[in-house]
Amino acid sequence: MLNRAAKPLVKLVERYLPDPFIFVLILTICVFLAAVIIEQQPVVTVVEQWGNGLWGLLTFSMQMLLVLATGFMLASTAFMRMLLEKLAHLGNTPGKAILLVTLVSLSASWINWGFGLVVGALFAKALARKTPVDYRLLVASAYSGFLVWHGGLAGSVPLTIATPGHFSENQIGVISTSDTLFSGFNIALLCILFIVVPLVNRLMLPSHQDSVIVSPDKLIDSIEQEQGIEKENGQEQVKSNERPADTLENSKILGILIGVLGIAYLVNYFIKDGGLNLNIVNTIFLFLAIALHGTPKRLLQSLQQAVKGGSGIIIQFPFYAGIMAVMVQSGLAESMSQWLISFASAQSLPVLTFISAGIVNIFVPSGGGQWAVQAPVVLPAAAELGADISRIAMAVAWGDAWTNLIQPFWALPVLAIAGLKAKDIMGFCLVQLIITGVIIALALRFF
Repeated sequence: MLNRAAKPLVKLVERYLPDPFIFVLILTICVFLAAVIIEQQPVVTVVEQWGNGLWGLLTFSMQMLLVLATGFMLASTAFMRMLLEKLAHLGNTPGKAILLVTLVSLSASWINWGFGLVVGALFAKALARKTPVDYRLLVASAYSGFLVWHGGLAGSVPLTIATPGHFSENQIGVISTSDTLFSGFNIALLCILFIVVPLVNRLMLPSHQDSVIVSPDKLIDSIEQEQGIEKENGQEQVKSNERPADTLENSKILGILIGVLGIAYLVNYFIKDGGLNLNIVNTIFLFLAIALHGTPKRLLQSLQQAVKGGSGIIIQFPFYAGIMAVMVQSGLAESMSQWLISFASAQSLPVLTFISAGIVNIFVPSGGGQWAVQAPVVLPAAAELGADISRIAMAVAWGDAWTNLIQPFWALPVLAIAGLKAKDIMGFCLVQLIITGVIIALALRFF
């Protein structure tokens, strides 16, 4: 059974997996040494590449932080909380809870990765309040849904190559999402993962004596603090306005008007055939959150909690930007990818691209940044071998999403909400990595 197979992996990860910040520091040193030794770059040159690259992802970092913040704010509205609480009643046994949280997280992550991370974590806590289930596996199951994000509506690689003027347009033109996100291959793979991932999580469920159960009272207090809500006899209470500023902060009219204004802009944008991009996704989530929270005060209380979950993005992304700069400018990323595809054929190139993308993702945990690193290598190879360009692009996308299962950086928001550490869930995620990696590789090769 998978629960017995997962047990030693869980213990291994609990013992040896460092904090994500330590992880990025170690990666920085490894990439620095590799650039000097393998690429034979002068030490001073690599230092300059790293230092100059530290702030190269400021715009992207802010976009990622906003994806998390707006997703959290929308997920923590009264409407979403009510929906999650009602769904939680269906998970009245440990097995059902694991299956349910995985399916909800998969669905939400397919819509938007930030939304999926937050909804999955909040739903895991709601389930843990009602059902005694291993909390580590419950949260790991919530995070495992993140696997499908790059094959979903907010996938950065397929959205990039579907946008006129993208940096590879001269090589491949503009590729419609009908050939990537909505291709038969991608839809079939998603359907398989929506079945396999929940089942694998369910099979990893530890026995009762090995389970780590969290007190419902602790989870109730934690959730109420996150939402900044005062309750009495189960009913939400609104403090009386003590000063004119309080009236404005608690004004439903002000919040709803701004929310409706933003939604009106979005309706007009899509009527005029505007397409999805990262900024529009953030706009959608921001104004839905404003409208559903009702008052500016509730929105800001939710934002305060969201920013806590994004602290890892703030401190770690500059280091990942530096790593990315060294890998690109030193030629290290190109060498890694070229080594893997040097013995490829048109049929095997997607699988090798997928593997290389998974490796590069450990060092460059950014879908858009990773495409910038690998596109100059894999696109000429695909053209030379006559491989399907759209499938090669999706191979990079799925490789990026795949190793996120053991890349603790993107788990930070989930862990912050759940109150766990990376070592608590990564053993379970490692099992998923092995199984889903085989499935995705087979799909890329034979579908």
